[in-house]
Amino acid sequence: MLRIAFERQLVQINDEILLLGSMVEQSILSAVDALKRRDVVRARQIYQRDTEINEKRFAIENAILITIATQQPIAHDLRKLTANLEIITELERMGDYAKGIAKVVIKLGDQPIPIPYNELGRMGEKAVSMLHRALSAFITEDVNQASSIPTEDDEVDALYNTVHHMMVKEMIAHPEIIDHANQVMWVAHNLERAADRVTN
Repeated sequence: MLRIAFERQLVQINDEILLLGSMVEQSILSAVDALKRRDVVRARQIYQRDTEINEKRFAIENAILITIATQQPIAHDLRKLTANLEIITELERMGDYAKGIAKVVIKLGDQPIPIPYNELGRMGEKAVSMLHRALSAFITEDVNQASSIPTEDDEVDALYNTVHHMMVKEMIAHPEIIDHANQVMWVAHNLERAADRVTN
């Protein structure tokens, strides 16, 4: 009976981690879309929603620590629970990257500036796809799927380099946009770091 109750706790923790992952995925995609649409109102909503991601992360952390303290898991169960603590920390940081992108959207407003929407969109989609499959691999303990995902980070890195070169070229041609162009480069940086966190 005790084991059944413990296994239910593990399933519930997994479900909450998947929910947190879904929240982060949505925030990243929404932030990139808000940039594409130059939607400041939506960006402010994404910025505020980061509080919900933080609260969810701490609620899961609390549940994990209570489970460890009351159930005293060993071996595989303990390793998975401690890994869960690492994962929710990475997810929370990825939520911060989405918040950072939303902040850029707010700062840019409707300033006329060339933005490589296609490349940034592909970076966001790739990072979210990697995250979705990485969480699935962790929950199902699919080692092969997990092993294949980090190699995809190279694609995100290549897109980041493309964005960087494009923006530098624009800054050289139009020095007056340097401050705003740096903000766009920060978006690319956040998306590249999000993919790195997935790799972790």
